This record gives sequence, C-alpha cells and structure tokens, in this order.
Amino acid sequence: MSPNRADPLDGRPILDALLIRQENSGPVLAAALLAGRWETDGATADRVGPYTRTVVSRARTAGLDDVGSAAEYASRAARTIAALAPATRADILERAANSAAVHRDALARLIAWELGKPVKDGRGELDRVVDTFRVCAAEARQIGGDVLPVAGFGRGVGNTALTYRAPAGVALAITPFNAPANLLAHKLGASFAAGNTTIVKTPPQAPASSAAIVALLLDAGAPPEAVQVLHGDGAVGAALCALPEVSVVSFTGSAATGAAVARAAGAKRLVLELGGNAATIVCADADVAHAAAVCAKTGYTNSGQSCISVQRVYVHRSRFGEFLDAFRAGVTALRVGDPLDPATDVGSMVDDDAAERVVRWSREASDAGATIVTGGTRDGATVAPTIVADPPPTANVVTEEVFGALVAVVPFDDFDQVVQECNRSRYGLQAGLFTRDLGTIVHAWRELEVGGLIVNGSSNFRLDHVPFGGVKDSGFGRETPRSMIEDYTVVKTLVLRGISIWGDR
Repeated sequence: MSPNRADPLDGRPILDALLIRQENSGPVLAAALLAGRWETDGATADRVGPYTRTVVSRARTAGLDDVGSAAEYASRAARTIAALAPATRADILERAANSAAVHRDALARLIAWELGKPVKDGRGELDRVVDTFRVCAAEARQIGGDVLPVAGFGRGVGNTALTYRAPAGVALAITPFNAPANLLAHKLGASFAAGNTTIVKTPPQAPASSAAIVALLLDAGAPPEAVQVLHGDGAVGAALCALPEVSVVSFTGSAATGAAVARAAGAKRLVLELGGNAATIVCADADVAHAAAVCAKTGYTNSGQSCISVQRVYVHRSRFGEFLDAFRAGVTALRVGDPLDPATDVGSMVDDDAAERVVRWSREASDAGATIVTGGTRDGATVAPTIVADPPPTANVVTEEVFGALVAVVPFDDFDQVVQECNRSRYGLQAGLFTRDLGTIVHAWRELEVGGLIVNGSSNFRLDHVPFGGVKDSGFGRETPRSMIEDYTVVKTLVLRGISIWGDR
C-alpha cells in the first residue's frame, strides 16, 4: 500500500473513504496526516453540528510530539517536493481541480453537516476550489525569474546577473472554519505550486471538510511528502508557528488570533488575512433596488460569517427610506432552515455562542437608540437575518466585526463625511460602492482605507485570481495564487563575472 493510502481509511482512496463514512451517516473520521500516513490512534475531539446537534465528525487531535515529528518530516520532505518539475506540480493541481468538480455535491454536504452552511453555498465554494486549483496550476507553469540590466551601471559592464524563484521550503497553513475548502485550496495549492511541503493546521470546527481538500491533492497524485495535516486547538497552532523548520506562515482568521500568530512565529515570513467590518456605500444616484437586492443576498451568505460580508451599509439620506424598504423585503424573503435543503439561503452559525453574541449586539444597539427592523432573535445556533437601522457610531455592530447574520444600515448626507466614517474603523479589508459617477468612484478608490473596492457591488465579492487582502488590522499580504507564490518562494541571484550577454567590452 502506498504511503498516502492509509490503513485507517480501509485502503480506499482517501476522499472516497471520507465520503463513504459521511453517506453512512456516522461521524466522519478526520485522521491526522503525519509523515505520509493517516493516523487515528490517540486523543480525539468530536464536532457537534450546529444544526443537527449530533456528532458529525471526530478528529484525531495533535499533541506536541506530533508537532515535533511533523517538523522533522517536513524538513526532510522539502527537497523532494522542490525537485518536482513545475509541469508535474501543475498536472497534479489540474487533476485535483477535476476531482473537486466531480465530488462537488458530496463535499458541499460535508461542509453543511459540519458547519451548518447552506449546501448551495457549499457548492459555490467548491466551484471556487475548482477555479483556485486551476489558477494555481497555471501559475506553477509560469514561475520564473529575470535577467537584470546590470550593464546600465559602470561596475556592471561585462557581467550578467540572473534571478529565479526557489521554494521557501516548509509552509504552514492555518485556516478558518467559514470557508474550509476554498481558503485551504488557496494556501495549499499555492504552496504546492511553488514547490514547498506544507503543514496544515485545520479549524476545530471543520476538520473533516479540511481533510477532504487535502485528500483531493493526494488522490490526484501528490507525493505523501507534499502535506501533513494536524487537528487541534490554538496551542497546537502556536507550537507550529514557532517551529524553526517553518519558513512561511499563512494565516486567515481574526485580528486577535493573527496578532498571536505573529508573536509565536517571530522572524518568519507572514501572510495574515484577518477580520473586517466591511462597509458598502449607496450614493444618491445609485440604482437603489439593485443595491438593496445585492446587499440582501450578500449580507447573509453563510450567516454573514465572512470577513468581507456586508456589515455596514451607508445610504444617502435622500434614498434611505427607499433602500430600507427594499432591503427589508429582500431580507425577509430569505429562506432560513435546514442547511442540507438546497432551497435554504441561511443556515446556522458555527455555534450557539456566536449566535448569542450577534443577538446580544443587536439588543445593545437597540438600547442605544437603533431600530431592529427585522430579526434580532435566534433558535439555537440559527440567527434570524437581522437588520439594525441607524445605530450610533460607537455600537459594536458598527465598530467591531459582527461575523454573523446582521447588517447595520446608516444614513449619510455628505460623501466625504461617509468616507471618513468608513475609515474610522480599525479594519480595512474591502468596501462596496453603488454609484454611476466616475469621479465618485475614483475619489473613493483613492481615499477609502481598504485593500479592495467593489463598484456597483457589495463588499462581499471576490475573484480568486485577483489580489485579495487588507490594511490596518485586516492584515497584510495578498491571497491570490500569484501573490502567494511570491510569498512562498525566495529570490535567488546568480552573478556571472566576466560573462556578458550584452556584448559589453
């Protein structure tokens, strides 16, 4: 049996074994992948589905001994993966993309089971996994270098200098629960495309969904040295960050945890994609009906559990009532219920505590003078889609990251004023803008302190081959395959003294 076809999964291809366990309705086994083998012996942690209220997955959790063995194996494995031809890496990533397409519906059900994410949103996420792996494959084929114009300076005449991008070695990918498939595909796909070996630290809320994405790559032919998977809590993540063998740490999650990751990692290359409380601005000249429909859809996708989810909508006062009426109609039409029902728009949040926090913040805003237009209640981990109108600027629903099924709608009078209000946030990930005026668009692009601006769309829009990331407490670095490959590689320079391709004398 090859090393990446493990005994604990009965000798079947890894992904098939995971999905067979799911279809049998028992807990999905999320084994740890250590030194080329899926391991199940040892301590485990159960994941209780937020909608089903039953144990949906069981993860073999990592200890500090596992962290040490993972580091040792990764250090040895780095040369093996670096030696793979870029064409070989690209072909494997293409096969992984094809497999993600084939298994799209089953993987979407697995995500819905673990997280309460509507299955139709899960299908959309898997479609993005297909795109992400394919873009990573394309980028693997283009990793190159430069011929440097050294002859432009006197000391360089008669010489040649070249560069190429070499794999960094060992990359650590720490992923969040809200998009366990696509965010892992970004990190793992780019790292493998760059020629690194990768250690994956999964979110405790989605261990099986994460393991399934790794399985896609292994079943597509990636060598067992390509990746290891450890499940566990923050202490495991901190121990992995501190490993001297790790060259690059890529983390997606909250700003507070990102700061802890940076402290633990020390002097390593970091890519941090952190939180946000994204603003969308609806100007007086906007198509208000369209803006309201877009915000109603994108404010509650995955119960608002997205770093770029629509959270603050600033509407010009002359259109405020019109927008609010249309927005309320769109939000109340959303179907709330069983995440496995293809018709469901809003499932459950990740757990009861998260749901209770959203409800509590809506009540606090109401106590401070805001109006709860709709929602503001929960049933277990399911929050009724909530609209809070005209909260004070100091309310948590304005200043903090809600990360839940709540949107605050605020009137404004002056565009410069609303730009300043948006910038008052400690976050700066993405913003949306609805307007027909080119001057307003350019002004907003220049003045808004965000990593990305979406025009005539809400903040909650992302193309996986376009640079994505933020400023301020929203992190640094850009998560797109090309940008990440730059972070996952090092530039190596070669100087040829006395040899010139320029024909200099």
